Amino acid sequence: MPVELKIPQVGESITEAQIGKWLKKPGDAVNKDDILVELETDKVTVELPAPVSGTLSKIIKAEGEKALIGELIALMEEGAGTAASGTGASAPVTSKSDAKSDPKPTRTPPKAQPAETRIMPAAARELAQTQTNPAAVVPTGPGGRMLKEDVQRAAAAAPASSESSAPSVAASTDDDRREEITAMTPIRKRIAERLVMAQQTAALLTTFNECDMSAVMALRTKYKDGFEKAHGTKLGFMSFFVKAVVEGLRAFPRVNSEIRGENVVSRNYCDIGIAVSSERGLVVPVIRNAERRSFADIEKVIVDFGTRAKANKIKLEELEGGTFTITNGGIFGSLMSTPIVNPPQSGVLGMHAIQERPIAAQGQVVIRPMMYLALTYDHRIVDGREAVSFLKRVKDVIEDPSRVLLEI
Repeated sequence: MPVELKIPQVGESITEAQIGKWLKKPGDAVNKDDILVELETDKVTVELPAPVSGTLSKIIKAEGEKALIGELIALMEEGAGTAASGTGASAPVTSKSDAKSDPKPTRTPPKAQPAETRIMPAAARELAQTQTNPAAVVPTGPGGRMLKEDVQRAAAAAPASSESSAPSVAASTDDDRREEITAMTPIRKRIAERLVMAQQTAALLTTFNECDMSAVMALRTKYKDGFEKAHGTKLGFMSFFVKAVVEGLRAFPRVNSEIRGENVVSRNYCDIGIAVSSERGLVVPVIRNAERRSFADIEKVIVDFGTRAKANKIKLEELEGGTFTITNGGIFGSLMSTPIVNPPQSGVLGMHAIQERPIAAQGQVVIRPMMYLALTYDHRIVDGREAVSFLKRVKDVIEDPSRVLLEI
């Protein structure tokens, strides 16, 4: 009896997923818990494991297609074989004697456009508008060119469920001038929606300051070896900023609040989101109860987030419920920017590149490692005085880290 593979429930607010890369193909033998396919949602990427050992018999939803939670995407046959070394395909193998007696291929390749097919601009636009897979289009133009009419015929003949099955289309009228049309991933769509929503629903304003990184850099240089030996993780700058932000939020709790309907929700805890860049887009996993954590604990959590973000292993629950966000554009060389808040939060701190600059200190011009800081805040709930004072508190803690120990 076939084993049905369906889209699992991955979160209360998630209703559909996009089929990512199939790691197995029909005929492949798999062991229980082998990963079969990656599923992309608007928040996280999840992996679907095999519920039993057997053979993947049929793929119903192809890469790029969308499926609702609980919808059938593939079938398995239980107990049909075991995978070898985690990959073993169990497709029929033809022996040498069989090959000699039957020179004909076992299957005819599907009719598709040749590799040299040139897609005309009008055809490319039609592909993008109809979300038609270019492999399903038969070009009829001179020299094998794909025309708009070819795409229209293919779109009319395609089933309705294939509307999102064309993740990438290349268009070219000249070998040196090319366009590539790529479908947005669910997480990229979600990022776009939330950023636009933040701009449209919040009264965003950004205030700037700069901090002298000398004290933190000296402290880090002095203790980094002992810190790593004692805790098994490196001492970075982010833990100092998390601690500084916690001090700022304690002093100015409005920055740690949110508007919910006609009410203001205030908190006595600090769940700090750390923006992490990945190939699929920016994700913001949350450090829960940052006010209770040590420097070592914060550094370990951040390293873990970064590692798992690259492997698309961040869990949905780790992305929800943050009260404030820190983003570090400085690692990419940004000198100054205006970050956008992560709704429904009311503030986000932007860190930037450390740059040696001349400043005035005690009547003299000296060269110091300086960093611009930016706080974007929702002016509906946070007044300018609170925002500027919060950023000044962050600056003071960074320039004199002993404040964290003395709580002043």
